Amino acid sequence: MIVIVLPDVAADDNLLSKARNKDLDAQRAIYERYFSPVFQFIRLRVNNREQAQDIVAEVFLDFFVALSGNSPPSSHLRGWLFRVARNKIADHYGREKRINITELGEWIPSSAESNPEHVAFQSMQIDRVKQALNMLVAEQQEVLILRFVQGLSIQETADLMDRSVSAIKSLQFRAVDTLRQILSAEQPE
Repeated sequence: MIVIVLPDVAADDNLLSKARNKDLDAQRAIYERYFSPVFQFIRLRVNNREQAQDIVAEVFLDFFVALSGNSPPSSHLRGWLFRVARNKIADHYGREKRINITELGEWIPSSAESNPEHVAFQSMQIDRVKQALNMLVAEQQEVLILRFVQGLSIQETADLMDRSVSAIKSLQFRAVDTLRQILSAEQPE
């Protein structure tokens, strides 16, 4: 079972406020808190680990430059970082790049159970989900990753993808419905 821990928006806004006031501990805390999720998001789109690390470095460089400039983010820190990451990926690879589903297994938490039958079954299930996700269009893949893997809210996802909240709800519904149809069609009877 995958458990998503949603971000504490009030704590993020407080941390961002301190970072905007040149608090180095707050800036370090933001980097430590968001490096891994931003890297994961980029890594799902970029096949090369070193390129993904370079892009995440660019994202945080832009963040620190923005903090010292005239237009630092004032709220929605998580959304701001993911938007910059998405734009950096688009700069490098184009906007319609499909998510690298072969890497998805890295981000799905593994079970503590070491029963070989359970591990084999879980591996087969992950493979089925990867194949089904590959059948979705790029936007549907992205909305599912942002919402369910990265834990972004509908509003953050809408801001990040330059869509309305209702468009994201509709896109998410269609993606989940299509995924459900694909998986149920593949289900052995």
